[in-house]
Amino acid sequence: PDMMSSMPKGLTAATGMDALTHAIEGYITKGHCTISDMFHLEAIKLISENLRGAVQNTPEGREGMALGQYIAGMGFSNVGLGIVHSMAHGLSALYDTPHGVACAIILPTGLEYNKTVAGERYRAVGKAMGVKGIDEMNDTEAADATIAEVKKLSADVGIPADLKGILKEEDVQFLAESAFADACCPGNPRDTNVEEIKALYRSLM
Repeated sequence: PDMMSSMPKGLTAATGMDALTHAIEGYITKGHCTISDMFHLEAIKLISENLRGAVQNTPEGREGMALGQYIAGMGFSNVGLGIVHSMAHGLSALYDTPHGVACAIILPTGLEYNKTVAGERYRAVGKAMGVKGIDEMNDTEAADATIAEVKKLSADVGIPADLKGILKEEDVQFLAESAFADACCPGNPRDTNVEEIKALYRSLM
């Protein structure tokens, strides 16, 4: 972890939220399996517990993130991701938006979109993130509490909440088509199309 101690706060936050997105998308992707689930839930726990500290450059935070991001990679590299990464790739290519920032901004929207088909899996994600009282919540409440916790972690490490000032309306069609054609898109738990992806982009403007 000493090797990461010179990373600026913004880079630490962005790469850390990318790792969280790897873990959460990997956990709900169509290809998930028992082995990948073990990796992803442990990664979510480690990242949630350590990202804030890593941004503040604590040795414990750096070490926890080094382990968490690696475990997340062991999971998603075997089962794929979803539309959060599909949508983020185009933003990074077109606007030079840091990949992890794009992922962090889109992640809550992607989770809302996928809630109708994968929402029952969000409870385990929220539990791994330390959401209090989640065992007493129904599935809808647990899913909403999990998405709120993702937003809170992102805000706590300084990531913007939306794409205002970044995304341009004239680029939405191209970005949506690119996202739909992206290699990560088929793994998304909810089947999608270009029109629905356009609506997701516009909801962040």
